Amino acid sequence: MHDMNESQEPILVLVAEDDEFSYLFLQTALEKENMKVIRAKTGEEAVEIFQNNPGIRLILMDFKMPGMGGYEATRQIRDMNPDIPIIAQTAYALSGDRQKAIDAGCNAYISKPIRKDVLMQTIQQFL
Repeated sequence: MHDMNESQEPILVLVAEDDEFSYLFLQTALEKENMKVIRAKTGEEAVEIFQNNPGIRLILMDFKMPGMGGYEATRQIRDMNPDIPIIAQTAYALSGDRQKAIDAGCNAYISKPIRKDVLMQTIQQFL
C-alpha cells in the first residue's frame, strides 16, 4: 500500500462502526493510506449512505451495531450491488461468525482487535 501514488484521488471507504474507539483507529489507519472515510453508526445508515454515494469502493462492516446489524445491512447492500467488496469486522470471532459473514455476502473477515497490517493486507486484495 505504501507505493500508492500520492496524487491519486482518495479511495472512498464506508466504515460501519458504532464504537468510537474502533472507528477512530480505522479512520486514522485508512486516511494514512490515501482513503477517505464515510462513517455509518448503524446498519440502516450504512445502507442509506451506500445508496447515496456511488463512489464508495469498499465497505468495512461491523456486525454488532444498534438497530439493523451488519448481517442485514450486508444483505441489503449486496442486493443493490453484488460486486462491492465488503469486509466484516467483529469482536465476536466465534467459528460460526466467519461463515455467517460469508453467507451474508461479505468477501472477507477480520476480527477485533484489528491489527493495522492485517487490515491493510485484506483491503489490498480488493482495491
